[in-house]
Amino acid sequence: MVRGERGDVAVLGFRLCMLVIPSVMSLPPEKALELKQIIRNQLTQMNIHETIREILGESVQEELGVSSQTLSEADLIKALQRRGIVDDVMKELKFLTVKEDTSSSKPAAHFIDKEPAELKKTSIDPTRRNIYLQVLGGKAFLEHLQEPQPLPGQTCSTFTLFLHFRNQRFRSKPVPCACEPDLQDGFLLEVHKDSLGDGSKMADATTLLSICDPVHMVLIKTDTSGETTLMASHYLEWRSLLSSPDGKMNMSLELLGVGTESKVPVGILNIKLEIYPRLVQPLNQEIVNTQLALERKKTAEKERLFLVYAKQWWREYLQIRPSHNTRLVKIFAQDENGVNRPVCSYVRPLRAGRLLDTPRQAARFVNVLGYERAVGVGGGSKQEQWCTLLPFLCRGKGDCEDHANLLCSLLLGFGLDAYVCIGTKAKRIPHTWVMTYGTDGAVVFWESLTGHRYVHRPVNPDDPPLVDQPKRTYPYCSIGSIFNHQNFHANCQPSDTVELCHFDLNDESKWKSMSMEAIKSVCAPGSSISLPPFPPLCAPTIDGAAASNEIELVLRSLISEHRKDLGLNTVWDDHLSYLLSPALAAYEIERTTGVSAGNEEFQDAIKRAVPDGHTFKGFPIHFVHRNPRRAFATCLRSPFCEEIVCCRGDQVRLAVRVRVYPYPESACAVWIMFACKYRSVL
Repeated sequence: MVRGERGDVAVLGFRLCMLVIPSVMSLPPEKALELKQIIRNQLTQMNIHETIREILGESVQEELGVSSQTLSEADLIKALQRRGIVDDVMKELKFLTVKEDTSSSKPAAHFIDKEPAELKKTSIDPTRRNIYLQVLGGKAFLEHLQEPQPLPGQTCSTFTLFLHFRNQRFRSKPVPCACEPDLQDGFLLEVHKDSLGDGSKMADATTLLSICDPVHMVLIKTDTSGETTLMASHYLEWRSLLSSPDGKMNMSLELLGVGTESKVPVGILNIKLEIYPRLVQPLNQEIVNTQLALERKKTAEKERLFLVYAKQWWREYLQIRPSHNTRLVKIFAQDENGVNRPVCSYVRPLRAGRLLDTPRQAARFVNVLGYERAVGVGGGSKQEQWCTLLPFLCRGKGDCEDHANLLCSLLLGFGLDAYVCIGTKAKRIPHTWVMTYGTDGAVVFWESLTGHRYVHRPVNPDDPPLVDQPKRTYPYCSIGSIFNHQNFHANCQPSDTVELCHFDLNDESKWKSMSMEAIKSVCAPGSSISLPPFPPLCAPTIDGAAASNEIELVLRSLISEHRKDLGLNTVWDDHLSYLLSPALAAYEIERTTGVSAGNEEFQDAIKRAVPDGHTFKGFPIHFVHRNPRRAFATCLRSPFCEEIVCCRGDQVRLAVRVRVYPYPESACAVWIMFACKYRSVL
């Protein structure tokens, strides 16, 4: 090889990359050509040819001690490897991602959500089409214009960006809230094929254009106490990228607020989109625009026809009985962006993979997600806002409607005939819960906020007074309508009182049903581009044992300081603390299954640990957050807990035990038991 010949240098540059990608030779010819084109483009961008010439001219003779006129190709590549050129090239061909696995041709059942600190480098799979989404920072977040710069080590409010695209979920690193937040992150989105038979083929431009799933982006603010606030929920239409000649596109996204502020800008995100491997033949921009316009037109027409049908159906319902006008029959509900959606679109069968094993465990998971009523600016009456699933999961809390929709979706995923019920509870307060209808006609109510189950036995008002009637055990007063992803039924019985209602949904004299075909036209998956996609659940990232130890240590310190302020010494009994564990486990099992177990063993162990003449006192309490200071302040409001923490007497020994039970989405049930034993002195 003669140094200085452009053709030989180019071949050498390409071959040094081929050395570290041996699998290229095993690819189909068209795939290999596509990958080679990517490598050639990358070598050109890095000006690798000039670098090779410099190395050959400056240091090859020094390193190898031979004449450049007699150098072989192997000698030259060896020199390039020593100078780190190969490593530099391969670094440029890698991208940051938090996706767990890109080798499978099928979407995962759930996503193992990693902590942001565990971001790792992942090579692009050359056999699959990917979209690389880079967030390049934010600006114009005017609400945080006066936000001071956080000092090193100081806790501050943060922004976190969550993404969902075709069964893949991602999360950015949290950054301090500011007018121009430093949101800098990259996400590798794999474009899956719907049909399994074509799952191994590279998606071409036409196939990509037919994929109407948007990238759902959710911005969450977390304050210094750990409370979360939904800032924005945005659907990114990415298909304009298909007409870009170089496969790249920069965009500025205006994020709008939520609820009553859904028309007010929150801030702007600068993003960059790239498609890999690059399209051999990009689409014409007019073709992309025509396809998007056609989809919008079809969706608008479907929604218009459903609205016409719903109005006619409602008029027929009101003609049955004038009092129906006051019943809670809700056909549409506003989402976080102020968009009116059919209530049936908020529910869909949701399978939790191996994260949840039973319907009752699913009810427990929904129960430990936080509850917060949606209120407008200035408080006042309850604001009408139903959250779609991704913002609800990212925020970790929501209203009763959000909990009921999620629980119904999970129960449908477990194969149950589940419905969301809209009605009232005590004092005629509007409320939402879940109902399952058994094959034997048994009706069970599920309270999504507590996890409790209630069997419904209707009362017959025509029975003689001496006939025993079933007593109402549930907190619900009236019921106006029920629905799931395929059905909508309005209560047209003479009374909407729950205990008088019969749930034979096929009896048209008791329940007026909507057309299943009409519902499917706007609520079935893929029926509408405006239908929000359902994300998979994330596995918990919390280490239950480590979190339990951390909270317990802080509580011990807080109790010792509290007793010190009262002039009391604190002596801990580690053995007694350990003996409290079975009780906490039994409490969680009972909340999950409804069955109490292990109480006898716990009582026997405590009796053995407490000597004769001594008194034992215990106080268990349950939380759905992991803030020990907040939990301790709550506990001190209870006179029973204060009596234990401030115990005075002879040979006082204190104990505290914490047990954290993680659930999907890093939700957790936290059980704490305070206890003491002391010698009774009359």
